[in-house]
Amino acid sequence: MQDPQPRIVRETSASGESISLYGSWSAAALAQIDNWTALEESLPRHARALMEASWDLRHIQRLDHTGAQLLWNAWGHAWPRHVLVLDLQRSTLNRVARYTMPPPKAQRHTLKQLFLKLGEWIMGIESHAVGGLRLTGQTALDFLAFLRDPSKAPWRDISGHIYRIGATALPITALVGFLIGVVLAYLMARQLRQFGADAFIVNILGLALIRELGPVLAAILVAGRSGSAITAQIGVMRVTEELDAMRVMGIRKGSRLVLPRAMALALVMPLLGVWTTLAALLGGVLASDLTLGLSPEYFLIALPKVVQLSNLWLATGKSVVFGLMIALISCHYGLRVLPNTQSLGEGTTASVVSSITMVILVDALFAVLFKGVGL
Repeated sequence: MQDPQPRIVRETSASGESISLYGSWSAAALAQIDNWTALEESLPRHARALMEASWDLRHIQRLDHTGAQLLWNAWGHAWPRHVLVLDLQRSTLNRVARYTMPPPKAQRHTLKQLFLKLGEWIMGIESHAVGGLRLTGQTALDFLAFLRDPSKAPWRDISGHIYRIGATALPITALVGFLIGVVLAYLMARQLRQFGADAFIVNILGLALIRELGPVLAAILVAGRSGSAITAQIGVMRVTEELDAMRVMGIRKGSRLVLPRAMALALVMPLLGVWTTLAALLGGVLASDLTLGLSPEYFLIALPKVVQLSNLWLATGKSVVFGLMIALISCHYGLRVLPNTQSLGEGTTASVVSSITMVILVDALFAVLFKGVGL
């Protein structure tokens, strides 16, 4: 048998306004009715307008914690001035009131608070800038020490990072580059065909992939794949107190952690950039052959004529800068990780976002500074 439907009856008399509640105010009854939304909206309306009125709950047949919570929320987490309740109903409402926290009040930010937040944000940027500059300078000094005595360099660490960052990234970079080349060639072919300029796809595709997209795609993939791994590795060393152990034993973090990764990325990124560019060109050649009928032989003959070799050297130089930036940013955020898991996750996320952002910014800077090279 279903519980009686809960109802709200508002009455006006000479003594004032009164609100009487009827029916079963239980979870089962409230779940069965179709006008739950209307009932929930009507309660706050009555409560706000008639907090001075008399509330009569004695006609309620059943009141459990669900109905009591609904009433308590409607009253704004405070008892009205006049309430007629039974003892059992009062104990239920008191129990709900005891374990219900009032909703937090909306905080208004004053001009002073906004000014302090701006100062805090600027101080955070200044801290990252100083830390990054210090790390860059220390890495440069460690590299000079490496040049003076290469026999003391951590060659095993460098070779290991070259394998993990470079060799294991070959499949994913080739796949992404190939698909990007196919998409670009297909879209450009549809537009060039309208003007009878099919042959110019070699100019556009070759210049775009060799000069810009190949190195940038490789850098973004490495930043998301290996940059996050570098930050996580160093961050875990902070959590497990390995960095403190290295400091106690007198092992320099720069020469053992930062320099091998920076050198490995500086060596690997140009190779990955060329590899990604070749895969993208292959995808573009196949798409051009299928859509425009341009043979791979024509593409290979025309490409050296329309794209100067200086574009390849520019792309290689950019890739070296990209690799150094990704390594330094990843190590910077890894060394700033606090000994807790939340800081580790935040540092890894910030490392990837900062690396990708800096790659795009530096690529734009190279495009402006070397706008007359190879064009």
